[in-house]
Amino acid sequence: MGHPLRSLLAGGLSLAACLLATAASAQTGGSEGLSPTLANIKNTHVVRLGYRESSPPFSFLDQANRPIGYSLELCEAVVDEIGVEVDDPNLKIAYVKVTSDDRIPAVVQNKIDLECGSTTANAERAKQVAFSPLMFVAGTKLMVPKASSVAAVTDLKGKTVVVTKGTTNEQAMHSVDKKFSLGLNIVTAADHEQSYQMLVDGKADTFATDDILLYGLIARHKSQDKFRVTGDYLSYDPYGIMFRKGEPQLNAVVERAFRKLGSNHDLIPLYNKWFVSRLPTGERLNVAISPQLEEAFHVLDDSPGANN
Repeated sequence: MGHPLRSLLAGGLSLAACLLATAASAQTGGSEGLSPTLANIKNTHVVRLGYRESSPPFSFLDQANRPIGYSLELCEAVVDEIGVEVDDPNLKIAYVKVTSDDRIPAVVQNKIDLECGSTTANAERAKQVAFSPLMFVAGTKLMVPKASSVAAVTDLKGKTVVVTKGTTNEQAMHSVDKKFSLGLNIVTAADHEQSYQMLVDGKADTFATDDILLYGLIARHKSQDKFRVTGDYLSYDPYGIMFRKGEPQLNAVVERAFRKLGSNHDLIPLYNKWFVSRLPTGERLNVAISPQLEEAFHVLDDSPGANN
């Protein structure tokens, strides 16, 4: 079951590049000392990773309630690179739970160092936080019961739509509601699991979020016979790891970690581990890499300094 994002996502790739790519020539602080985040990590010997409980396969809990996922594994590679930068190869990781609604404040207010979830990089958020290079490309779609007559967003007239609070999907549904005069009843839940449960309980007619998260929830709950994903893409959502804005040295470390993964050809195998192969929790998404994301990974491989 491959789900390429085709023209909508291809058209937004240049935007993603602008928002997500960090400057390879960023200043590294040198004799001026470490940037605030890196200095704190060196002093405490701890990197705080923000994780999500129900965003498979990016960031979720295994059967032992331990945070796992694609985004967390990318963050662990960044932690290794931070260890090189601060000359501490034995950094510890502290996992801090965040939600869609509080993840940006957690970064801005210095509660976490890296946010390792399923976060869209856009111009509005880039005013507050910085982003890693592109790690995934998604888009808003609809999850509906198998028997539902809904095939497109215009079929939702007067219906109840649940979205997860603080997501770009919430903004996307308000936009299409206004554009098509649908008279939607848009309700919010605290996380993707609660949004899914509202659909299960019949409290909403559809759940709108990024398509890959919908496929992940269906696989995790083994509910392929109960729900389906439908409709055109209602938004373009390039994902990145969030960290504090205004720290060029941290920016350069994150960039370097991604370039090392690219030059070692680790990114596509890592993608396949989480999106194609069977997950540690038993389910399989079987979502092939999109041409757009594969090209973005190759760009990291070919970038100046990739082999440094």
